[in-house]
Amino acid sequence: MDIVAEAAERFGRAPALMTSEGRLSFVDIDEQSARIASALSSSGIRHGDFVAIVAQNSPSMFLLLAALLRVGAVAAPINNRFPAGHIEGVLERLAPKMTMVDDSAKRSVKGEAIELDQFVADAIPSASSIFHAAIAMERPVSVIHTSASSGKPKAALHSFANHWHNAIGSAMNLPFGPGDCWLLSLPLYHVGGYSMIFKCLTGGGAMAIPSPDASLADSLSEFPVTHLSLVPTQLYRMLRTPGGGDLMRGLKAVLIGGSAVSPPLLEEAIRESIPIYLSYGSTEMCSQISTSNRPVTAQQTDSGTVLPYREVMIAQDREILVKGPCLFIGYLDEGRLRSSREIDGWFHTGDMGQISVDGNLTVLGRKDSMFVIGGENVHPEEIEKALTSVPGIEEAVVVPAPDIEYGMRPTAWIRTTDGAGPDDELIAKTVGRMLGRLKTPISFNRVQEWVTIAGSAKIDKGWYRNLAAGKG
Repeated sequence: MDIVAEAAERFGRAPALMTSEGRLSFVDIDEQSARIASALSSSGIRHGDFVAIVAQNSPSMFLLLAALLRVGAVAAPINNRFPAGHIEGVLERLAPKMTMVDDSAKRSVKGEAIELDQFVADAIPSASSIFHAAIAMERPVSVIHTSASSGKPKAALHSFANHWHNAIGSAMNLPFGPGDCWLLSLPLYHVGGYSMIFKCLTGGGAMAIPSPDASLADSLSEFPVTHLSLVPTQLYRMLRTPGGGDLMRGLKAVLIGGSAVSPPLLEEAIRESIPIYLSYGSTEMCSQISTSNRPVTAQQTDSGTVLPYREVMIAQDREILVKGPCLFIGYLDEGRLRSSREIDGWFHTGDMGQISVDGNLTVLGRKDSMFVIGGENVHPEEIEKALTSVPGIEEAVVVPAPDIEYGMRPTAWIRTTDGAGPDDELIAKTVGRMLGRLKTPISFNRVQEWVTIAGSAKIDKGWYRNLAAGKG
């Protein structure tokens, strides 16, 4: 399937890409990506070759990723905010045929690299190397690294079919078509950002790419946005931005994923009449697994219904298992492809959950975040939920701290309303009544801003675990 040419035929001159400099239609995307694809072919890029891109979101990056789809090469977008040594390690393991960088990453890449904007601007079709659009659905098209919220990032290899089914199944629940505009608020090296290319090309809605230094509020004011994807921290910040609630209230959908939304934050968004859709997903499943089928109007803990082209099963130990056409090919490990599926096709997500009688999926927390106190299994997410039920506490992170008597005890970092909030004694008494003494954190550390994963708004729980263990 030539997804770009097909989109041009279906949606024509409808806007496909919006930037501060102007708009490109689906026909424009078709013509420009074809030009770039031909230039890639002239440079020796063939089906299956890896092309690494170390860059921030930009029109050039969008066009390059579209061109790589047409050539049949494998795009490997890399977090440009990683430390230089980390980027070098990723590139060494990938061994790409070509590496492209922008100004934000030039100093981080020591080997031979091509300047992204210059390559896109200078790309000229060559009659001797006209590209032939790749059409095989099962061909590999992307390598996306996991966010490493708990451990070392893994390189997940996806096929065209994985991304295509993800986009189609998402649109069956939350339509996105001509006249709509989705703000690219997540990086293209993140699966939630990269998946937007397929949502755009299959559905006919436009993608808006803001300037790198533009605030979220400014971007919502600049573009005719109808759809928005956020992680909870971004939602929190927008609700504290003057006029932020007004900017989000008029949208068709605000999709929240990446981590659990605290009850106070969700209640605040509901009071502001923001059309919140809760979602659960993973890099391995090309982003969404389950999503609300309508805007959330009351406090809830589930992440909606399982979307089409996904299957979910809860194992005996309550781990969430997934499979279906969206499930990735496997992990790249030292140049080799490693499948992580069971014999019957199921993939272990590492998340704990449950499915209600009406089919809604509730995520209980990470399996690997569980720790033991005096022989009892403890899930920090349970304690975090109890903490955010205390009036004045908006967000909480709970991790284990070494304890001579019990081996481990929970310790907490909390963000309170406007820097105020309840004192430690009141918090301890409230949580103690709900969960008991052993699950009550031994300390409550106040924060104003969370430490987040590089290039992401997700809280870096690994950083807090190391700090509690004395490794920070």
